[in-house]
Amino acid sequence: MATYAVGDLQGCLQPLKCLLERVHFNPAVDRLWLVGDLVNRGPESLETLRYLYSIRQALVCVLGNHDLHLLAAGHNVERLKKSDTLREIIEAPDADQLLDWLRQQKLLHYDEVRGIAMVHAGIPPQWTLGKALELAAEVEEVLRDDSRLKLYLDGMYGNEPNKWSKDLAGVERLRVITNYFTRMRFCTAAGKLDLKTKEGADSAPKGYKPWFAHPDRRSRHVKILFGHWAALEGRVDVPGVIALDTGCVWGGAMTLYNVDSGELHRCDCTREGTPRPLAPLNEHP
Repeated sequence: MATYAVGDLQGCLQPLKCLLERVHFNPAVDRLWLVGDLVNRGPESLETLRYLYSIRQALVCVLGNHDLHLLAAGHNVERLKKSDTLREIIEAPDADQLLDWLRQQKLLHYDEVRGIAMVHAGIPPQWTLGKALELAAEVEEVLRDDSRLKLYLDGMYGNEPNKWSKDLAGVERLRVITNYFTRMRFCTAAGKLDLKTKEGADSAPKGYKPWFAHPDRRSRHVKILFGHWAALEGRVDVPGVIALDTGCVWGGAMTLYNVDSGELHRCDCTREGTPRPLAPLNEHP
């Protein structure tokens, strides 16, 4: 039995299949961890979601911002943007089944045996792992609650509040938790977010750093797998922090990481999301 984690899929199904074939992935015995952003921008969002649903018993999945956007658009199609590739999912005959499965997924996964956490964007420096799990559970509970789901999805958009406070309540509280887990790149040591800067780690605004670069980060003793930040190209110089989004949908590569051995496999991609031949890669970040 092997356990792998894969970077942002964003509707690029063929590179994923290329990687799974390379490692002889068997969903009956192996496990696949997904760092979120399963859909959107790529050419096969519906096919990707259907494939994942078909092997759902082999998956551990956390939600990304594009996945939450799909759930919101599923409740209000007016949320769709011109660049989205989500309409085919919303209009599919099995849309309810797929979206219901999606909203059962986590924002933060922690494997206690391995001491590894997985999240789409990151864990802010002021939170311990325990606090992060507690707050992720608040949002996960709302996602699974029919009576509160629509209010959350309608209210989750926006950049404010830009910092956590225990005094926050209602949709503002849920929004800032969601932004930390699914949209964060740069923040201050106290957790104040900058959600506008999207370039590489060296482009931080004054007073800000990448979330993982704060030396007193309270989750620094936990190994963290994350996606979301394609501009990093998988390169992070902080021990125990593994960046898995290598920009497949933008013509980069898709990365598959053996959770136990640290071995990396990459499938190069075109802008259309189809794989290019690429020699096997054996790296240990």
